[in-house]
Amino acid sequence: MKKIALFGTLLSIFCTVNHLEANDTMNALNTKEQKIVAIAAYTARGDMPNLKTALAEGLDAGLTVNEIKEVLTQLYAYCGFPRSLNALGNYMALLKEREAKGLKDAPGKLPGPLPAGRSIDFGAANQTKLCGAPVRGALFDFAPAIDEYLKAHLFGDIFGRDNLDWRTREIATVAALAAMPGVESQLNSHIAIGKHNGVTDAQVAEILETVRSSTVSAFPRGGENTAYAKYFSGKSYLARLTKDGRLNVPVANVTFEPGCRNNWHSHTGGQMLIAVGGVGYYQERGKAARRLIPGDVVEIPPEVDHWHGAAPDSWFSHLAIECNPATNKNTWLEPVSDADYKAATSGK
Repeated sequence: MKKIALFGTLLSIFCTVNHLEANDTMNALNTKEQKIVAIAAYTARGDMPNLKTALAEGLDAGLTVNEIKEVLTQLYAYCGFPRSLNALGNYMALLKEREAKGLKDAPGKLPGPLPAGRSIDFGAANQTKLCGAPVRGALFDFAPAIDEYLKAHLFGDIFGRDNLDWRTREIATVAALAAMPGVESQLNSHIAIGKHNGVTDAQVAEILETVRSSTVSAFPRGGENTAYAKYFSGKSYLARLTKDGRLNVPVANVTFEPGCRNNWHSHTGGQMLIAVGGVGYYQERGKAARRLIPGDVVEIPPEVDHWHGAAPDSWFSHLAIECNPATNKNTWLEPVSDADYKAATSGK
């Protein structure tokens, strides 16, 4: 048992968490749970185009209409009414489109009646059961209204609805929080609460990896970069952003999985990189590596040997702009060794 802090607009609590033992049958999320992760993440980000795709994939995977509706409704407590309402409007439009195409989605279970009594009372009981111990804290003395809202509304009116179990609700909550910046404390607390309610370490890792890999930057990730895979250590993705050739300035978004980097190489006409997501590194031959975060710009002169890629523990995306494209050619060289990569990214 250990104390965990849970601070946020609607969830700011202290509770003691017991971790359940993982079993062999729960080492990965099932297909429906994977779709809930995507739905929750895109809802939290307000990414309606990708949310529409995720909603359709969720229905195709067997999620019912009411299961998805319940996820989108619950998420207003974590990412706000505007994004929840937008997501529900998106979902309603999608269901009409599918119906017009003759697709019949299973409606699923509606929530039953809430428990008898006052919502603040059964909500407090739900909160204690969810967290593993009664929740107390100085914050509630400072702002007693938030304690009442948490108990009566979040844990009573929402968690008292029985058409979605608590484990599934926590999967959706962890995914939503993982997709939002600045809520690390709440994310860590909900990870612990999720484990108390049956989510395994492997499933938590899958949620976090799914969310973080799907949104490295605001630019499209594109498909796997198979055409250049032999020049990369690890997996990368490529999205060409300029396609019609009117300006003849090739620009692409390149995304690297953690630890991925390209080989040493050079360009006869030079290149420009603009970091747009995650954490990465750039290094010229014979010089110290440079750590890159969104907003950093790298100007690479012609004929300079260099490499670039992701940090060991972070996805990374940059825009690659080809300079002097009419005559610019790449010369691919040897891979960056594991030892050199480790030295470059550890600051040694």
